[in-house]
Amino acid sequence: MTWVIGNTGPVRIDLHCHSTASDGTDSPAGLVAAAARAGLDALAITDHDTTAGWAEAADALPPGLGLVRGAELTCASEDGRGGQCTIHLLAYLFDPHAETVVREYARTRAERRSRLRTMAERMAADGFPVDPDTLLGDLPPDAPAGRPHLAQALVRAGVVGSVNEAFKELLHGRNGYYVPSSKTPVREAIDMVRAAGGVTVLAHGFAHQRGPTISADVVVDLVDAGLDGLEVDHPDHDDDSRARLRAIAERHDLIVTGSSDYHGTNKTIRLGARTTAPEMLDEIVARASGAGLLVGA
Repeated sequence: MTWVIGNTGPVRIDLHCHSTASDGTDSPAGLVAAAARAGLDALAITDHDTTAGWAEAADALPPGLGLVRGAELTCASEDGRGGQCTIHLLAYLFDPHAETVVREYARTRAERRSRLRTMAERMAADGFPVDPDTLLGDLPPDAPAGRPHLAQALVRAGVVGSVNEAFKELLHGRNGYYVPSSKTPVREAIDMVRAAGGVTVLAHGFAHQRGPTISADVVVDLVDAGLDGLEVDHPDHDDDSRARLRAIAERHDLIVTGSSDYHGTNKTIRLGARTTAPEMLDEIVARASGAGLLVGA
């Protein structure tokens, strides 16, 4: 496509951004406004396991700014070392009304809310100033509930100073407050997105500081299962991780993306901290049939 650049310099595209529809601090409208202020030419809204922010972001789209509608799916995968781990899949330009997507979102949304309530109840029973009913009642009905919402409640109550501190001290999964979640098997997620006309990219696949990651062999297996691309340039990837992922992408002719994984004030990463080449976004748009790229008029 022909990019209309509203600022001087190279085209800047950020394909991994979160809003208040999941665990960001900018509303969907605020997110696209912030992207325009940051000098981006296009961004993707990729809230966790939901498309709830799509409509608001589209309605508020500033002139000339491109919007890729997507989601970040929480999945389970073999790790290539005899175990299992959680991985994340960026799904772009899929049909949100596809039967399989609607069904899976309903399942995960209900499971996440039940899980969050149980964690909040456990903390309240130990004297933490967290009210489960208020916590869940403050969430939009379509929002996926998760630990970040509990972390934000702990920050508001003055228990911890930041979301990161809440995860490090209380919500890390090594105490009695944590409840494991039920995740979509990654191959099922790839099939679901493809059937809905979308494109899939493995998010921060070698970000070892986040926890267990999959091996290079598993990444290649996912390519054989239909994975379209790899998020290479991510703030949590070191030079070695980027080089290894880029080599896999080149060997298998994959889409390569770069993104900030922006969460507003919940993280220190700014919009556009990492970017995607325009030809890679063009390839995503060309492969997708479920939804189109929007450009603000």
